[in-house]
Amino acid sequence: MTKTLPILILFLLATSFAPAKLVKTKVSDGVTVSLPGTMYAMTPDDIAQRYPSVRAPLGAYTDQERTVDFSVNISATKWPDGDVDLAAKFFKSGLTNLYDRLDMISEGQQILYKKKFIFYEFESRINGDRRKQGFTDPILKYTFIQYLVEKDRTLVFTFSCAKDMRGDWQETAKEIMKSIRVK
Repeated sequence: MTKTLPILILFLLATSFAPAKLVKTKVSDGVTVSLPGTMYAMTPDDIAQRYPSVRAPLGAYTDQERTVDFSVNISATKWPDGDVDLAAKFFKSGLTNLYDRLDMISEGQQILYKKKFIFYEFESRINGDRRKQGFTDPILKYTFIQYLVEKDRTLVFTFSCAKDMRGDWQETAKEIMKSIRVK
């Protein structure tokens, strides 16, 4: 019994951090994505706290601990001429201005189900504000963001988690992004 206990503990530790199997999820009319079965739609309170905007996301999902998020938004920026290369430069510039530090892991364009997506995978840092109590620690995140530029709208798909969870979620984030279907 004592020899199997350490093995059981190692097995439980190794599997407790593994993301669940992906399940096809309808985000809105014409938009589906495969998400881990452990993720669920955010409550209106979660959305209000995490996405303080006039425009609510089309869909927002989180895990039980609220440490891993996936969302789909419609960008206010439209590209009527469909210039994906110019849009990619614009979005990258916008991302670098959002954070105090951004370390790009990968970026590019990929075709999924006959649609061209722009993607950025990165780690970011937002410095804490030492003058405000409770806001002194930096926020470190791993993010995979993908844009679909269409004539009348731009859809933004975002996966994020704490930077120290990247190893557990990076491959799953890529699978999620590759599963996106837009009609």
